[in-house]
Amino acid sequence: MATISAADVAKLRRVTLAGMMDCKTALEESGGNFEKAIEIIRKKGQAVASKRADREASEGVVLSKVSDNGRLGIMIVLNSETDFVAKNSDFIGLANKILDTALAKNPPDLEALKSLPLDSVTIGEKVIEYIGIIGEKLQLSYFDKVEAPHVHAYIHPGNRLATLVGFSKPGLDIQVYKDVAMQVAAMNPVAIDKDDVPPAIIAQEIEIGKEQAKRDGKPEDMLEKIAQGKLAKFFKESTLLNQEFVKDNKLTIGQYLKSADKELKVTGFKRYTLNL
Repeated sequence: MATISAADVAKLRRVTLAGMMDCKTALEESGGNFEKAIEIIRKKGQAVASKRADREASEGVVLSKVSDNGRLGIMIVLNSETDFVAKNSDFIGLANKILDTALAKNPPDLEALKSLPLDSVTIGEKVIEYIGIIGEKLQLSYFDKVEAPHVHAYIHPGNRLATLVGFSKPGLDIQVYKDVAMQVAAMNPVAIDKDDVPPAIIAQEIEIGKEQAKRDGKPEDMLEKIAQGKLAKFFKESTLLNQEFVKDNKLTIGQYLKSADKELKVTGFKRYTLNL
Protein backbone atom coordinates (compact mmCIF):
# COMPACT_ATOMS: atom_id res chain seq x y z
CA MET A 1 0.00 0.00 0.00
CA ALA A 2 1.27 3.46 -0.92
CA THR A 3 2.38 5.69 1.91
CA ILE A 4 -0.03 8.59 2.26
CA SER A 5 1.59 11.68 3.72
CA ALA A 6 -0.13 14.52 5.52
CA ALA A 7 1.03 16.79 2.70
CA ASP A 8 -0.75 14.59 0.12
CA VAL A 9 -3.96 14.72 2.17
CA ALA A 10 -3.70 18.50 2.56
CA LYS A 11 -3.12 18.95 -1.18
CA LEU A 12 -6.19 16.87 -2.05
CA ARG A 13 -8.26 18.83 0.45
CA ARG A 14 -7.15 22.15 -1.13
CA VAL A 15 -8.28 20.92 -4.53
CA THR A 16 -11.56 19.24 -3.54
CA LEU A 17 -12.44 20.87 -0.18
CA ALA A 18 -13.43 17.39 1.05
CA GLY A 19 -12.83 16.47 4.69
CA MET A 20 -9.39 15.31 5.81
CA MET A 21 -10.54 11.74 6.47
CA ASP A 22 -12.38 11.57 3.14
CA CYS A 23 -9.20 12.73 1.38
CA LYS A 24 -7.05 10.21 3.22
CA THR A 25 -9.47 7.38 2.41
CA ALA A 26 -9.64 8.39 -1.26
CA LEU A 27 -5.84 8.44 -1.53
CA GLU A 28 -5.61 5.04 0.13
CA GLU A 29 -8.24 3.57 -2.22
CA SER A 30 -6.44 5.03 -5.25
CA GLY A 31 -3.01 3.77 -4.15
CA GLY A 32 -1.77 7.33 -3.86
CA ASN A 33 -2.90 8.32 -7.38
CA PHE A 34 -4.02 11.93 -7.06
CA GLU A 35 -6.31 12.03 -10.12
CA LYS A 36 -8.02 8.77 -9.16
CA ALA A 37 -8.53 10.12 -5.64
CA ILE A 38 -10.30 13.17 -7.05
CA GLU A 39 -12.54 10.85 -9.10
CA ILE A 40 -13.37 8.79 -6.00
CA ILE A 41 -14.47 11.94 -4.17
CA ARG A 42 -16.60 13.01 -7.16
CA LYS A 43 -18.28 9.60 -7.32
CA LYS A 44 -19.03 9.87 -3.63
CA GLY A 45 -20.83 13.14 -4.41
CA GLN A 46 -22.92 11.38 -7.07
CA ALA A 47 -23.83 8.62 -4.63
CA VAL A 48 -24.87 11.07 -1.92
CA ALA A 49 -26.82 13.12 -4.48
CA SER A 50 -28.75 10.02 -5.53
CA LYS A 51 -29.60 9.14 -1.92
CA ARG A 52 -30.79 12.65 -1.10
CA ALA A 53 -32.61 13.39 -4.38
CA ASP A 54 -36.02 13.44 -2.68
CA ARG A 55 -34.94 15.87 0.05
CA GLU A 56 -36.15 19.47 -0.04
CA ALA A 57 -33.43 22.08 -0.57
CA SER A 58 -35.23 25.27 0.45
CA GLU A 59 -32.39 27.07 2.24
CA GLY A 60 -29.29 28.52 0.59
CA VAL A 61 -27.98 31.82 -0.71
CA VAL A 62 -29.13 34.44 -3.21
CA LEU A 63 -26.21 36.36 -4.68
CA SER A 64 -25.99 39.16 -7.25
CA LYS A 65 -22.96 40.88 -8.74
CA VAL A 66 -22.08 43.31 -11.52
CA SER A 67 -19.33 43.02 -14.14
CA ASP A 68 -16.29 45.28 -14.01
CA ASN A 69 -17.69 47.52 -16.77
CA GLY A 70 -20.95 47.93 -14.82
CA ARG A 71 -23.17 46.85 -17.71
CA LEU A 72 -24.04 43.27 -16.78
CA GLY A 73 -25.58 42.06 -13.54
CA ILE A 74 -25.98 38.37 -12.69
CA MET A 75 -28.10 36.76 -9.97
CA ILE A 76 -27.94 33.13 -8.87
CA VAL A 77 -29.55 30.97 -6.19
CA LEU A 78 -27.69 27.98 -4.75
CA ASN A 79 -29.91 25.95 -2.45
CA SER A 80 -29.08 23.69 0.47
CA GLU A 81 -31.21 21.63 2.86
CA THR A 82 -30.31 23.56 6.02
CA ASP A 83 -29.51 27.10 7.09
CA PHE A 84 -26.38 25.71 8.79
CA VAL A 85 -24.91 24.72 5.41
CA ALA A 86 -26.09 27.99 3.82
CA LYS A 87 -23.74 29.80 6.23
CA ASN A 88 -20.82 27.42 5.54
CA SER A 89 -17.85 29.23 4.01
CA ASP A 90 -17.15 26.45 1.49
CA PHE A 91 -20.77 26.53 0.32
CA ILE A 92 -20.74 30.33 -0.05
CA GLY A 93 -17.38 30.06 -1.80
CA LEU A 94 -18.86 27.68 -4.35
CA ALA A 95 -21.79 30.03 -4.96
CA ASN A 96 -19.40 32.92 -5.55
CA LYS A 97 -17.29 30.83 -7.96
CA ILE A 98 -20.43 30.05 -9.95
CA LEU A 99 -21.44 33.73 -9.90
CA ASP A 100 -18.02 34.86 -11.14
CA THR A 101 -18.07 32.25 -13.92
CA ALA A 102 -21.51 33.45 -14.99
CA LEU A 103 -20.27 37.05 -15.11
CA ALA A 104 -17.24 36.06 -17.18
CA LYS A 105 -19.17 33.90 -19.67
CA ASN A 106 -22.66 35.51 -19.67
CA PRO A 107 -24.63 32.34 -20.46
CA PRO A 108 -28.16 32.67 -21.91
CA ASP A 109 -29.96 30.57 -19.28
CA LEU A 110 -29.65 28.29 -16.25
CA GLU A 111 -28.96 25.11 -18.22
CA ALA A 112 -26.18 26.82 -20.16
CA LEU A 113 -24.71 28.04 -16.86
CA LYS A 114 -24.68 24.48 -15.49
CA SER A 115 -22.73 23.37 -18.57
CA LEU A 116 -19.93 25.93 -18.16
CA PRO A 117 -16.52 24.62 -17.00
CA LEU A 118 -15.40 25.11 -13.42
CA ASP A 119 -12.23 23.51 -12.00
CA SER A 120 -11.93 20.93 -14.84
CA VAL A 121 -15.60 19.82 -14.61
CA THR A 122 -18.90 21.52 -15.43
CA ILE A 123 -20.67 23.69 -12.88
CA GLY A 124 -23.44 21.09 -12.66
CA GLU A 125 -20.87 18.39 -11.88
CA LYS A 126 -19.12 20.64 -9.38
CA VAL A 127 -22.39 21.08 -7.45
CA ILE A 128 -22.77 17.28 -7.32
CA GLU A 129 -19.18 16.99 -6.15
CA TYR A 130 -19.93 19.36 -3.28
CA ILE A 131 -22.94 17.26 -2.28
CA GLY A 132 -20.47 14.52 -1.35
CA ILE A 133 -18.27 16.98 0.49
CA ILE A 134 -21.04 18.73 2.43
CA GLY A 135 -23.42 15.80 2.80
CA GLU A 136 -26.63 17.63 1.88
CA LYS A 137 -28.67 18.03 -1.27
CA LEU A 138 -27.49 21.15 -3.12
CA GLN A 139 -29.24 22.65 -6.11
CA LEU A 140 -28.39 25.49 -8.48
CA SER A 141 -32.01 26.54 -8.97
CA TYR A 142 -32.06 30.07 -10.37
CA PHE A 143 -30.13 32.28 -12.76
CA ASP A 144 -31.09 35.63 -14.24
CA LYS A 145 -29.43 38.80 -15.45
CA VAL A 146 -29.90 42.48 -16.25
CA GLU A 147 -27.98 44.29 -18.98
CA ALA A 148 -28.05 48.08 -19.17
CA PRO A 149 -25.76 51.13 -19.46
CA HIS A 150 -25.40 50.83 -15.67
CA VAL A 151 -26.46 47.97 -13.39
CA HIS A 152 -26.46 47.99 -9.60
CA ALA A 153 -26.55 44.87 -7.41
CA TYR A 154 -27.75 44.67 -3.83
CA ILE A 155 -27.54 41.70 -1.45
CA HIS A 156 -29.46 42.00 1.80
CA PRO A 157 -27.46 40.91 4.87
CA GLY A 158 -27.82 37.17 5.33
CA ASN A 159 -27.67 36.31 1.60
CA ARG A 160 -31.39 35.44 1.40
CA LEU A 161 -32.56 38.39 -0.71
CA ALA A 162 -30.89 40.12 -3.64
CA THR A 163 -31.77 42.56 -6.41
CA LEU A 164 -30.40 43.82 -9.71
CA VAL A 165 -31.52 47.14 -11.23
CA GLY A 166 -30.64 48.47 -14.68
CA PHE A 167 -30.36 52.21 -15.31
CA SER A 168 -30.23 54.29 -18.48
CA LYS A 169 -27.18 56.32 -17.43
CA PRO A 170 -23.88 55.57 -15.68
CA GLY A 171 -21.71 58.01 -13.77
CA LEU A 172 -24.16 59.36 -11.20
CA ASP A 173 -23.83 59.31 -7.42
CA ILE A 174 -23.63 55.62 -6.44
CA GLN A 175 -26.10 56.28 -3.61
CA VAL A 176 -28.88 56.93 -6.13
CA TYR A 177 -28.42 53.53 -7.73
CA LYS A 178 -28.13 51.86 -4.32
CA ASP A 179 -31.30 53.55 -3.03
CA VAL A 180 -33.36 52.23 -5.93
CA ALA A 181 -31.91 48.71 -5.63
CA MET A 182 -32.77 48.72 -1.91
CA GLN A 183 -36.28 50.04 -2.72
CA VAL A 184 -36.83 47.02 -4.96
CA ALA A 185 -35.61 44.77 -2.15
CA ALA A 186 -37.86 46.38 0.48
CA MET A 187 -41.06 47.01 -1.50
CA ASN A 188 -41.10 44.16 -4.07
CA PRO A 189 -42.66 46.03 -7.04
CA VAL A 190 -44.32 43.96 -9.77
CA ALA A 191 -43.20 46.26 -12.61
CA ILE A 192 -41.33 49.48 -13.35
CA ASP A 193 -44.45 51.54 -14.19
CA LYS A 194 -48.17 50.90 -14.60
CA ASP A 195 -47.83 50.42 -18.36
CA ASP A 196 -45.43 47.52 -17.68
CA VAL A 197 -47.89 45.54 -15.53
CA PRO A 198 -49.00 42.40 -17.40
CA PRO A 199 -52.64 42.56 -18.57
CA ALA A 200 -53.44 39.34 -16.68
CA ILE A 201 -52.45 40.96 -13.39
CA ILE A 202 -54.51 44.08 -14.18
CA ALA A 203 -57.55 41.95 -14.99
CA GLN A 204 -57.06 40.00 -11.78
CA GLU A 205 -56.83 43.16 -9.67
CA ILE A 206 -60.00 44.57 -11.25
CA GLU A 207 -61.84 41.32 -10.55
CA ILE A 208 -60.62 41.30 -6.94
CA GLY A 209 -61.74 44.93 -6.54
CA LYS A 210 -65.21 44.14 -7.85
CA GLU A 211 -65.56 41.12 -5.58
CA GLN A 212 -64.50 43.12 -2.53
CA ALA A 213 -66.94 45.89 -3.39
CA LYS A 214 -69.75 43.36 -3.93
CA ARG A 215 -69.05 41.77 -0.53
CA ASP A 216 -69.19 45.24 1.02
CA GLY A 217 -72.72 45.61 -0.37
CA LYS A 218 -71.93 48.26 -3.00
CA PRO A 219 -74.46 48.71 -5.84
CA GLU A 220 -73.78 46.82 -9.09
CA ASP A 221 -73.42 50.00 -11.16
CA MET A 222 -70.62 51.22 -8.83
CA LEU A 223 -68.46 48.07 -8.94
CA GLU A 224 -66.41 49.03 -11.99
CA LYS A 225 -65.64 52.53 -10.67
CA ILE A 226 -64.66 51.18 -7.26
CA ALA A 227 -62.48 48.50 -8.86
CA GLN A 228 -60.70 51.13 -10.97
CA GLY A 229 -60.01 53.13 -7.82
CA LYS A 230 -58.50 50.06 -6.18
CA LEU A 231 -56.44 49.44 -9.33
CA ALA A 232 -55.02 52.98 -9.11
CA LYS A 233 -54.01 52.24 -5.52
CA PHE A 234 -52.42 48.97 -6.66
CA PHE A 235 -50.35 50.85 -9.27
CA LYS A 236 -49.20 53.32 -6.62
CA GLU A 237 -48.17 50.61 -4.17
CA SER A 238 -46.85 47.97 -6.57
CA THR A 239 -45.08 49.74 -9.46
CA LEU A 240 -41.58 50.99 -8.76
CA LEU A 241 -41.79 54.53 -10.16
CA ASN A 242 -45.08 55.22 -8.36
CA GLN A 243 -44.11 53.80 -4.98
CA GLU A 244 -43.30 56.15 -2.13
CA PHE A 245 -39.53 56.34 -1.62
CA VAL A 246 -38.84 54.41 1.59
CA LYS A 247 -36.24 56.97 2.68
CA ASP A 248 -38.50 59.98 2.02
CA ASN A 249 -42.21 59.31 1.61
CA LYS A 250 -42.79 62.82 0.28
CA LEU A 251 -41.25 61.59 -2.99
CA THR A 252 -42.13 58.79 -5.35
CA ILE A 253 -39.25 56.82 -6.85
CA GLY A 254 -40.00 58.49 -10.18
CA GLN A 255 -39.61 61.90 -8.58
CA TYR A 256 -36.44 60.80 -6.78
CA LEU A 257 -34.88 59.71 -10.07
CA LYS A 258 -35.72 63.04 -11.70
CA SER A 259 -34.21 64.91 -8.77
CA ALA A 260 -30.94 63.05 -9.39
CA ASP A 261 -30.98 63.43 -13.18
CA LYS A 262 -33.94 64.38 -15.39
CA GLU A 263 -32.97 61.79 -17.99
CA LEU A 264 -32.34 58.90 -15.59
CA LYS A 265 -34.61 55.90 -16.09
CA VAL A 266 -34.88 52.38 -14.70
CA THR A 267 -34.63 49.95 -17.62
CA GLY A 268 -35.30 46.72 -15.72
CA PHE A 269 -34.94 44.91 -12.42
CA LYS A 270 -34.79 41.45 -10.87
CA ARG A 271 -35.55 40.43 -7.30
CA TYR A 272 -35.32 37.04 -5.62
CA THR A 273 -35.86 36.05 -2.03
CA LEU A 274 -35.73 32.81 -0.09
CA ASN A 275 -38.39 32.36 2.58
CA LEU A 276 -37.81 35.11 5.14
